[in-house]
Amino acid sequence: MTEQLQQTPRLMDQPNWVYLLREIDSLYRFWSDGGSVPIRSHRKRVRDRLSAAIAQNPVLIDRPAMQKPVTAHFARALDLGERGAMQGIARALREVRDDLTWEYGYEKVTRSLSQKYAYCEILGPQGPVYCETLILGFVLFAPNTTYPQHSHQEIEESYISVAGAWSENNSAVYAPGSLIFNRPADEHRITTGDRDPCLLAYAWVGPNARLASPQMKLSAPRKAK
Repeated sequence: MTEQLQQTPRLMDQPNWVYLLREIDSLYRFWSDGGSVPIRSHRKRVRDRLSAAIAQNPVLIDRPAMQKPVTAHFARALDLGERGAMQGIARALREVRDDLTWEYGYEKVTRSLSQKYAYCEILGPQGPVYCETLILGFVLFAPNTTYPQHSHQEIEESYISVAGAWSENNSAVYAPGSLIFNRPADEHRITTGDRDPCLLAYAWVGPNARLASPQMKLSAPRKAK
């Protein structure tokens, strides 16, 4: 009786992950940068790192699927995404929905926020698609949520709306397809509409060591002057 070798699965062994990453690539390749040079540069960095990662056919890290209270809103968010311009990425995300690891990313989360927020990494140091140079994922918010002021040291970040209405720092209302760019250490707060959940794709670009240990931390509340 011969022994069978157990091989670690790689990206190309799982087409659904490939298709999802290609949908994300399309967003950063073909959608408008609005004439912004910093956004154009960021989009290119995301594309280049994502293309390099796919070409390497990286290993897939076996992570247990995990739900959070807010994922009760996930099906509704996907339904909304499939109705509009973001239908490609919403449909691709639906195909892997049972394999997602939803988490908080903070050691301490208030009870209120723990009911209304979670994120799942798709590509990055934690997997499931392993990559040291880029993090891609999705963040889900329940209706009527305020995600507190926070920033990311040494990490530049973009959000792309997949479903739902939201604002950043109360400056505007963003619809599906909108891309918002935050430079490293930029403080930002997210507020969602009161009727539907909000689903955002995100990308983080930064030094490998920082991506491996982003040390997520909410900003301390500011005292009123």
